[in-house]
Amino acid sequence: MEIANFPNCQRCETGVLVPLSDYGRDGASITYKAWVCTNPDCGFHLRIDNGEVSIGRNISQSYK
Repeated sequence: MEIANFPNCQRCETGVLVPLSDYGRDGASITYKAWVCTNPDCGFHLRIDNGEVSIGRNISQSYK
């Protein structure tokens, strides 16, 4: 098993940014759709939606 080195979170300097993948509307895989900080107190994330990058701090549950 290969172990990847992920970048440190620049906001909290404690967590690590880990990639998350998803599936598009047509079922195609979207690799690295989001990057999320592993520190739950930080909550920093980057996300790609419809070609636009959003940067945020608050993470909430999706009810889809």
